[in-house]
Amino acid sequence: MKLIRRQIPGTEEFLPVIGMGTWQTFDVGSNAAERANLKQVLQTFIDKGGSLIDSSPMYGTSEEVAGDLAAELGELPALFMATKVWTQGKEAGIRQMEQSMREMRRDPMDLMQIHNLLDLQTHLKTLRRWKDEGKIRYLGITHYTDSAHDELERLIKKEELDFIQINYSINDRNADQRLLPTAQDHGVAVLINRPFSGGSLFQQIKGKELPAWAADHDIQSWGQYFLKYIVSHPAVTCAIPATSKVHHMEDNMQAGYGRLPDEKVRQEMVKYLMN
Repeated sequence: MKLIRRQIPGTEEFLPVIGMGTWQTFDVGSNAAERANLKQVLQTFIDKGGSLIDSSPMYGTSEEVAGDLAAELGELPALFMATKVWTQGKEAGIRQMEQSMREMRRDPMDLMQIHNLLDLQTHLKTLRRWKDEGKIRYLGITHYTDSAHDELERLIKKEELDFIQINYSINDRNADQRLLPTAQDHGVAVLINRPFSGGSLFQQIKGKELPAWAADHDIQSWGQYFLKYIVSHPAVTCAIPATSKVHHMEDNMQAGYGRLPDEKVRQEMVKYLMN
């Protein structure tokens, strides 16, 4: 059985529906023990069929650690690397993005995103030029709050974007209203951050059993329940949960296998969780 993959709109390229974020988890600097553990996490991710790794210069040493470990494992060619620009000014943006490419050992960078829309128009000009020149393959924009969704929707309609990265989870469904349908209508790929609502979902289900019908959709844990809800939305390309634990990585990746819930079951999933 293969990991479910989704097509990047307008291309012949597919991405696995479960990727890997690096916020907090990969910011370990030169700590040898923590790097050794993360190497196992990364190897598990790849062994289970994962490819997309998302990072940012905002995440401390995460870009460098991800690039180093992927190189040590000899897995760089198998990966789809995504990072962000998070500064103001054209020249500062160029310097930062070039450093990110060096640290993640990626040239061209698969996906460069404008982090939280910071200095958007300045960086969009650079990224469009870089895409034409072949320095990046795709460009995108990101945010992590519901309050940004109206602006993201406006930008999808106005700008030529390949990807957006947004917050979306089973208990934070604001993107359902207009943003996800707009992305789908305009052929924009969607990455999902905060799939577990910053971990609060696991607090919410303490002491609650999975419904018996979850097994009908190859859901064996609450983590898979939350991730399958997300990736079963037809507009979603890839969810990017972050973890520094091998067993959590194994569980996350399992959400990309087997049957996905249809819209009726997705509604039942919300109803069961909220009761």
